[in-house]
Amino acid sequence: MTDPTPETAELVLAGGEHVPGLLREVEALLGQEAASWGDPVGPWGEQTISAGGKRLRPLLLLLVAGAPAGPEGSARLVHAAAAIELIHSATLVHDDVLDDADLRRGKPTVHAEAGPQMATSTGDLLFARAFTLLTEIDDLFSVRELSEACSALARGELMQRQDAWDKAVAVDRYLERCRLKTAALFEAACAIGADAGGLEVEPMRDFGRRIGLAFQVLDDVLDVSGPPERTGKPRGTDILDGTVTLPLILALQSDVRLGEIDLKSITDPERAGRLCDRIEATGALELARESALAMVAEAKDRLPEGLGEDRRRALELVADGVVARYA
Repeated sequence: MTDPTPETAELVLAGGEHVPGLLREVEALLGQEAASWGDPVGPWGEQTISAGGKRLRPLLLLLVAGAPAGPEGSARLVHAAAAIELIHSATLVHDDVLDDADLRRGKPTVHAEAGPQMATSTGDLLFARAFTLLTEIDDLFSVRELSEACSALARGELMQRQDAWDKAVAVDRYLERCRLKTAALFEAACAIGADAGGLEVEPMRDFGRRIGLAFQVLDDVLDVSGPPERTGKPRGTDILDGTVTLPLILALQSDVRLGEIDLKSITDPERAGRLCDRIEATGALELARESALAMVAEAKDRLPEGLGEDRRRALELVADGVVARYA
């Protein structure tokens, strides 16, 4: 299906000898899934999961879990990792419908090529098949964790819709929205990995939450800073969608004149780009980046004892890799 990206190749090697083989099994299982769905939705689902990406959430699950104990342990990790990637892929397809997005990673979205109904059905299929994979191995813990994560994703999306074009959104509400919409899946990956690897779950869930929050904050910074050839979408896509993110919140606190802008009036990429310039001029991007750096530092500092040198190093690399996306 897809090979590790340059950003994740070091993580794969740092995780131990078992990780490359498990990742290949995850990819093989995703491929088998995609090939089994059939028309009319199947090809679009296959296109979605074949698009690749970093496979960060499955990799995080495997790194937290450590080396599995026997074939049953391997099967649990592979199925759970594949399930979490299917859920992540489903959220991207649904996001593209909600955002009316034409591009994802620089390529046409299912929404753009097949329309909103087919894209919605494709996302629904990916969600459903994720839980089918977990029931095949009777993994009730993972079913529970990913069910909670999916509920959080839906709540976060609803919050984002409620907050659309609202310049009064507070930082705390923004962070809670990010926790629900993005960090919840990181939390679930770490919790499942911890349970499978015999670790205490809550400290690892905390690690996932912190790096998930940092991931979203930096993603929002990149939406303002670009460039499009790197992000695969025009600068200011969030602005055009009405999504109020941390850079805009901080910029509004710094430059009161920005508060006079009617965000709903910004309807084309050129005007969105000009607002991005004004946000950047306030220093808000650097403040947001510093916030994300602090989250990553706290995540690393709070890693529990007893992980072992290799596992700790691999997880620290994951945390550092979240920040490296901005560099």
